[in-house]
Amino acid sequence: MTKTAERRLPAHTAVPPVPAPPPAGDRRRRRLADQLRAYGFLVGGLLCFALFSWYPAIRAVVIAFQKYTPGSPPEWVGTANFTRVLHDPEFTAAWRNTLTFTLLALLIGFAIPFVLALVLNELRHAKAFFRVVVYLPVMIPPVVSALLWKWFYDPGAGLANETLRFLHLPTSNWSNGTDTALVSLVIVATWANMGGTVLIYLAALQSIPGELYEAAELDGANLLQRVRHVTVPQTRFVILMLMLLQIIATMQVFTEPFVITGGGPENATVTVLYLIYKYAFLYNDFGGACALSVMLLLLLGAFSAVYLRLTRSEGDA
Repeated sequence: MTKTAERRLPAHTAVPPVPAPPPAGDRRRRRLADQLRAYGFLVGGLLCFALFSWYPAIRAVVIAFQKYTPGSPPEWVGTANFTRVLHDPEFTAAWRNTLTFTLLALLIGFAIPFVLALVLNELRHAKAFFRVVVYLPVMIPPVVSALLWKWFYDPGAGLANETLRFLHLPTSNWSNGTDTALVSLVIVATWANMGGTVLIYLAALQSIPGELYEAAELDGANLLQRVRHVTVPQTRFVILMLMLLQIIATMQVFTEPFVITGGGPENATVTVLYLIYKYAFLYNDFGGACALSVMLLLLLGAFSAVYLRLTRSEGDA
């Protein structure tokens, strides 16, 4: 230290001592306490999953091979539940309706969110407002949404037919017609669930580099050509993932047929999940219900495996 610096320091100034590091034993105990706390939270979450998700699933697989009636001991019957369910006339109708619902949901409910996302992405003003408007149906409880649409579809004084009468157009039976009921439910499901899909598409669209659109415009591409050659290729992975997720979700449709149509008319809207409900709570046949659940589980497990494989491949890339 120079003499000038020495003169500036008061005589009583002392350099504070450097605190000694904690002993190694204290550090190990503190680290162990942190790890135990973290594992404690993890165990709590695993217990919740085990109690409310894994145990019911495993129990359902076991009951699928048993004759199970509440209040009496279960009896092992092998594959008799599966055989009985497969010969049920409602089984074919339920799977046909479920697959048709899934196909219609892909045709109607898959294209509309993508188009809405394209429109929102092109807006220059009030973007936040329209995002809230699009997402608002998702925040409505599913049962409330279904009850709202049940009134909307009322063939007498429902808003749908009243609007058609005002426009001097022919009315429809909507959810009360055997040929229109399933399409009506697809419209309800699309309206209720498209908000989240639109926001995911919008996030994917906003991640596309603007230089690609500028280059396409310089080459003379119109709007449809830009969507076909720039937007779709750049978002194909998101489109494929959402398609698989929508297939998995729509094959588990239950709320709309349960609340709006009750599976009718003439079993036109009975789905697999609704048939499982009927077996369990109307027929009191838990073995048949679990057998149907296992069949649905295997099919959805196949789609889930494809989804996981694709997401893993994209992550590795």
